[in-house]
Amino acid sequence: MKSYSAEFKVRTRAAMDFVNITDKILQAVSKSGVRDGLINVFIPHTTVGIFINEDESGLRKDVERTLLKLIPERANYAHDEVDYNAHAHLKSVILSPSTTIPINDGKLMIGTWQSIFLAEFDGPRERRVLIKVIGAD
Repeated sequence: MKSYSAEFKVRTRAAMDFVNITDKILQAVSKSGVRDGLINVFIPHTTVGIFINEDESGLRKDVERTLLKLIPERANYAHDEVDYNAHAHLKSVILSPSTTIPINDGKLMIGTWQSIFLAEFDGPRERRVLIKVIGAD
């Protein structure tokens, strides 16, 4: 079984920011040499999430508005007694810090319009992204 690990950093630009990391993920798959297997993308931060969807500005705005509506800032959260970012932690819980995607014939098996996003909720900051590719070949 073949495996490959990689790490890269992403600099976010705003308190809430969605950064398309698809190209970096595709590079990792290519470098791994894995033809058939899985890639796991993990972000080791508690106020960041990851999601897969279309890279369209209106949709990104809709995602942001929906998350702000579901989890507003300063809503009397218990964690805000420690620091004022409970909303960021809760958004991360909803999205999750990791995703796993199949690889077939050396290609990431995402749909035509799908992209992979790092979702920042407590920025701007520099974030680490960890990748593990496991090959069945």
